[in-house]
Amino acid sequence: MRITHLGGAAFVITAIASAFAITPASAQVDHNATVTPAAAHGESGRVSGMGIASAPGIEERRERPLRLVKIPPGQEKPDPVLQPSPGPNAATTTPNGFAGLGQGDYGYTDQYAPPDTTLAVGPTQIVQWVNADFIVFDKATHAVLHGPVAGNTLFANLGGPCAANNDGDPIAQYDKLADRWVLTQFSVSSQPYMQCVAVSDTSDALGSYHLYAFSYGNLFNDYPKLGVWPDAYYITFNYFTNTFQGAGLCAYDRAAMLAGQPATQQCFQTSTQFGGLLPADVDSAAAPPPAGAPNPFISYGSNSLNLWRFHVDWANPGNTTLTGPMSIPVAAFTPACSGGGACITQPGRRVAKLDSLADRLMYRFAYRSHTAANTSETAVVNHSIKTGGNKKTEIVGVRWYQLTNLTSGTPAVVQQGTFSPDSTDRWMGSIAQDKDGNIALGYSASSSTQNPSIYFTGRLATDAPGTLQAESLLKAGGGAQGRTLSRWGDYSTMYVDPSDDCTFFYTTEYLKNDGTFNWSTWISSFKFPSCQ
Repeated sequence: MRITHLGGAAFVITAIASAFAITPASAQVDHNATVTPAAAHGESGRVSGMGIASAPGIEERRERPLRLVKIPPGQEKPDPVLQPSPGPNAATTTPNGFAGLGQGDYGYTDQYAPPDTTLAVGPTQIVQWVNADFIVFDKATHAVLHGPVAGNTLFANLGGPCAANNDGDPIAQYDKLADRWVLTQFSVSSQPYMQCVAVSDTSDALGSYHLYAFSYGNLFNDYPKLGVWPDAYYITFNYFTNTFQGAGLCAYDRAAMLAGQPATQQCFQTSTQFGGLLPADVDSAAAPPPAGAPNPFISYGSNSLNLWRFHVDWANPGNTTLTGPMSIPVAAFTPACSGGGACITQPGRRVAKLDSLADRLMYRFAYRSHTAANTSETAVVNHSIKTGGNKKTEIVGVRWYQLTNLTSGTPAVVQQGTFSPDSTDRWMGSIAQDKDGNIALGYSASSSTQNPSIYFTGRLATDAPGTLQAESLLKAGGGAQGRTLSRWGDYSTMYVDPSDDCTFFYTTEYLKNDGTFNWSTWISSFKFPSCQ
């Protein structure tokens, strides 16, 4: 165990020197968690009383730097789980869609790219956070309840970097186990680099929030991804200085944060061999993990997935462990765009090749148990791979997995497949399961004849393993992105409504017209009629 105490207004988490023990299963066990208190904590005012964000006006529009995690691509081989043709049309209700934050909607003007589109759904509200600003909708009517609000406005009462810097890379979550909202973005315009976290006092997104700032010193906490678990809020980063420094895996003291009490974090750091990790995120309050179960984290390797188990002990941090990585063999794949570059095709000549972010798994790693005794568990995740074409013009599709034995035993693949039924590029996916085990996958699709558009597909739990049904259009793109901006995404979000555990909500970006810095977003909901 390593404990770092506050020294003045800032503190530094140093690189972790791992000391490993070998378990009987030959998995490495790291006992050296770094423990640090929050750099600051406080209480916000009510969101309903916060000012509406306005366009910065003269501020130059900015593109968020893309810090690729260079994971060596596997040897190129034929895809043994490629689904060359879809099944029947996805047997879902007619999608119900409406505009999210984006150019010209709700008085909004784009200033940053990409939008980093994320949302969470509660009993009566939807919170969508798009890069630097968030908005609250009524779930039933889609009316705007409040917003857009600049992200750092939420943290104004903290003072310091979280109040001063509105840097985005957000995640919006609804803690279904406690009926609270969890909203977070990073602060990286100045050092120490910080993660700013807000946990609502009640189930009302328009109310007040407990506020926290966690510091990472000189380690740039890039691409944060947060998952809800009973014993902690688990979060991952890609750490950078001048170069990639490995992945950060941290646990925030959930119980303390729900109560608005001082909180600590416990963190591990991987070698530079691993990046782009995701924590498991509980999809349903009715389907939590077994009591005391560690949180599983996942990344991909060469024709494999890597899984870690993070067990946190808040009473005695010396008992906190990170076990792994455990390698899970999967069907051979080649990461798209040479392992994460820009190769997604759009119509026209004066357009960009779009970024695939194929160097990492895509948010979320969606978890649920399937029995009352919580003895059966699965989780789903996806990423973008090459499915055809040549070096000049690749075809990109979505590889998806359903896994089991995540918190104990030997992790294994239940089923897997690659959805790429034609020459259109499909990427930037997000995937989740409903209470019946049906799966929905949303993604962007683009080609030389089709502007980037929003689609989804899915499967019933009774469908043939490894197959998805035919895709359905959620929102047609009206334009292509100009050649000076290749960024797209950097992530999208598929979320399950906690009210019925059946309805899926999906959000991602599209363009209404050709251009740059003119993205829009769309929010859609649908369900499988058999899920009641």
